Amino acid sequence: MSSFTSKLEVSPMPDGSNWLVCKAFTYRIGKKYSRRFIRVPKGFETDFASIPKPLLIFLPDWAKINKAPVLHDWLYQEKKIMGKPIIQKQADDIFLEAMLVGWHHHKFLHPLIAHLEYRVVRLFGWMAWRRKPKTTSDPRD
Repeated sequence: MSSFTSKLEVSPMPDGSNWLVCKAFTYRIGKKYSRRFIRVPKGFETDFASIPKPLLIFLPDWAKINKAPVLHDWLYQEKKIMGKPIIQKQADDIFLEAMLVGWHHHKFLHPLIAHLEYRVVRLFGWMAWRRKPKTTSDPRD
């Protein structure tokens, strides 16, 4: 099973909607010690789950603010894994995998919520996928 390698450390931005990643974190794809990984750098800005506000009321807090949406935002911005281009479905599939890994301790609800969020990004994520990428901080942080 894949894995996150550290805890999420973020700080709110002055706009009240976005958060700044204060410490870089890594996600190993596919299995715990995989050589394929994604590193979200310190300084990356995220809005966590970019789900329309009315739908957010149906999600528990643990499904809104966690590493999986930050990872997904990073993939949508960079559109690469380890320097190799990816397509939107790959980013979305990794998001689903990361939700299932990160939420495993929520025994009964985590698969349902993860698949619901996955369906939403598969239906509406194309709008965010097509946005121009922002400039990012130094990935060595």
